[in-house]
Amino acid sequence: MRVEVWPGFGPLNSKEIFQKFINSLQNSGDEVHINREANGDVAVIWSVLWQGRMRQNKQVWERFRNSNKPVVVIEVGGIKRNETWKIGINGVNREADFANENVDENRWKKFGINLRPWGQTGDDIIVCGQHTDSHQWRNNPPMSKWFDQQITGIRKYTDRPIVIRPHPRNSVFIDTNKYQNVKIVRPIRDQKTYDDTDLAERLKSAWAVVSHSSNPAMTAVFSGIPVYVSESSLSYDVGNTSFANINNPAMPERQTWANRLAYTEWWIDEIEQGIPWNRIKKQLKEKYLK
Repeated sequence: MRVEVWPGFGPLNSKEIFQKFINSLQNSGDEVHINREANGDVAVIWSVLWQGRMRQNKQVWERFRNSNKPVVVIEVGGIKRNETWKIGINGVNREADFANENVDENRWKKFGINLRPWGQTGDDIIVCGQHTDSHQWRNNPPMSKWFDQQITGIRKYTDRPIVIRPHPRNSVFIDTNKYQNVKIVRPIRDQKTYDDTDLAERLKSAWAVVSHSSNPAMTAVFSGIPVYVSESSLSYDVGNTSFANINNPAMPERQTWANRLAYTEWWIDEIEQGIPWNRIKKQLKEKYLK
């Protein structure tokens, strides 16, 4: 398989991950082309956030997808952030194909996460923003309008406090004076980590979390907090989609979801061993490169 890999367009924290992934490609006998066009069968890029160092990934993405060729996307994980890394085909989150249809529960156990019992810890409905430069946001309105839409939708059913939580790297202005019991609380970065925030602290007083497709919904589900998400979210299968039940959110069984989720992310040693690439490569051959 001829593979174009583009580490030159990755963020600073991607260098080691890319190198381990390249090692796995070479060890599997694939023809690897690094940072150059080579009429590849598949491309490998970091994220679908078209900003900063990653902005040029959009050209690679469009060149392949417009030719109906697959793109493997690596990005930071949401289960063990900055410890495990998502690897999927043709997108991120639920838009991606992670080759995780047939799984067991053994891999989930490796993550050491106990799913806390469902139940609210307070009354706050936390509405989480995303980065508008991401491909994930391509069909959505400006973030300020999206926040307004969520507030309006929630207020049809409840007067519980609403906490607007913008993406930590995507500032937005919301006139909260238009609403009752709505406030903005911006994420506080955890200085002991690369880019973690204080979400866990915020979830200590939560009734529900609202997120289009970002990782905070996943964290909320682990913590037993009900979530409201779009079909693009990896938490869709255990989430809610209509605020009509905001006073009594659905809290479905989660273990089946967690078992599949475990096959979306990989530790760096697993990446170098070729474990995720072997799964992805088989899926590419069977579904995308016939």
